[in-house]
Amino acid sequence: MQKKVVFTNGCFDIIHRGHVEYLEDAKELGDILIIGLNSDESVRGLKGDDRPINNEEDRRKVLMALKSVDDVIIFNELDPLRLVKEIKPDVIIKGGDWKIENIIGANFVIENGGEVYSIEIKSDCSTSKIIEKIRNLNE
Repeated sequence: MQKKVVFTNGCFDIIHRGHVEYLEDAKELGDILIIGLNSDESVRGLKGDDRPINNEEDRRKVLMALKSVDDVIIFNELDPLRLVKEIKPDVIIKGGDWKIENIIGANFVIENGGEVYSIEIKSDCSTSKIIEKIRNLNE
């Protein structure tokens, strides 16, 4: 029996409860969960020069320690389309703040018989909120 591959991507800069719950939910959609992890260079391109807080190898190590995660692949592009086409996942997911039509790689996955989900974020955590809270401690 062929295993169902689930793919998601992101920066995962400071891992928090919201990330953990999201990845657990993602894993429930298949057998193998692969994360496309933005490289340090691509995080800077997306978030600015003061990010990431944690380097790509540290972020990868923390993600790999989660039992829901089967593999983490670092990519340098600003979006994961090349990686999606390479992996050919059965399912692609993003958090509920993404509309399905805006998920990078969604059309490719659907055209190849796969599924695309935008799943609800259960926790009100975010890396940006954590960074802001830490910065406010110094004021």
